[in-house]
Amino acid sequence: MASAASSTCQRRYDVFLSFRGEDTRNNFTAHLYEALCQKGINTFIDDHKLERDQVISPELFTAIENSLFSVVVLSQNYASSRWCLDELVKIVECMKSRGQKVLPIFYNVDPSDVRKQKGIFGEALAKLDQESLENMGRVQSWKDALTQVANLSGWDSRNKNEPLLIKEIVTTILNKLLSLSAGDTENMVGLDARIQEVEMRLCLESNDILMLGIWGMGGIGKTTLAKAVYNKIRSQFEMCSFFENVGEDLAKKGLIRLQKKFLSQLLEELNLNMKVLTSIKERLYSKKVLAVLDNVNDPLILKSLVRNQDWFGWGSRIIITTRDKRLLASHGVFNISEARRFSDIEAFEFLTHYSLKHELSIDDSMELSREVLGYAQGLPLALEVLGSFLFSMTREEWRNQLNKLKCTPNLKF
Repeated sequence: MASAASSTCQRRYDVFLSFRGEDTRNNFTAHLYEALCQKGINTFIDDHKLERDQVISPELFTAIENSLFSVVVLSQNYASSRWCLDELVKIVECMKSRGQKVLPIFYNVDPSDVRKQKGIFGEALAKLDQESLENMGRVQSWKDALTQVANLSGWDSRNKNEPLLIKEIVTTILNKLLSLSAGDTENMVGLDARIQEVEMRLCLESNDILMLGIWGMGGIGKTTLAKAVYNKIRSQFEMCSFFENVGEDLAKKGLIRLQKKFLSQLLEELNLNMKVLTSIKERLYSKKVLAVLDNVNDPLILKSLVRNQDWFGWGSRIIITTRDKRLLASHGVFNISEARRFSDIEAFEFLTHYSLKHELSIDDSMELSREVLGYAQGLPLALEVLGSFLFSMTREEWRNQLNKLKCTPNLKF
């Protein structure tokens, strides 16, 4: 159960807490909320006791929609509350439509009872079923939501040290938040269409195991695109890893430490004791995995981390970004999305961000934009570097810099 004042419902939350007040408000959920706040995690929680069967408010739906994560505390009386169940249906909807990450906590209940609606969960739903004969569809939506959330990876509190469990939950959420770049949502011109193209190639509705390559020259936006797709779909997978600049890691640390980092990210375990190469397949063959290997430049990376599709569980997706199309083909990856340059319209829109930020006059903005467009040739990284560099200058300064750039045609970004 959760709610909040209307004055705050439009802000973006890190975590939305869904719980049954009479079960956990003054114990587990209170302690979890305090621990989240101590780590600077902006958490939405109801601090009012709502009347039973009160109609769920639009403000609550907005709060759920504006949260990055939903943490659902499934306790013994959770399924006896229409409020909690309606809330859960909305959370599952946001998981599917917005890529929200949902983390269930099975608080002194058997996950199987939640998943299959047995025991106290079955009794509560049977009672609601009898009371809601006029609206069978609503009851079925509650059952579906419980099953879907119970199938997600989460925590079983039984026989656990509660303070240590709360610490583990908070650490996991914090690490997930830290992995999201604050700049990922800024100035994303033309990204939606590119994300849709990649999603189509990923065939997310299929339970097959699939590898996809994102190929293109340096600075064209492969990493940005892969990260946007990853953040959008990661909630649909049991284990996730975005391994940025994997080629650089191989050069600096070698294969064993490369495997160790990859498994540490997927298993969410920092203290793995690995001194030799291990079997990725034995660890992950039963898990639905989403892995992005960014900037792959050596076939050894693919052989040691994602050699075969059967190393991973059904429904897994492996995304590989690279400048080398032949490397993808040699690994049998022919499902390839080519990263494209910006069109002139997209490039101009991208540069508008900088002209507005530095409050350039319309004439200066147009002149400088035309010069930068001609030089950058639609390359996103070049536009970003030149935009942040030149748009902060006076007219005389940026004209002088452009003249220098024209004398350096092979400048690398």
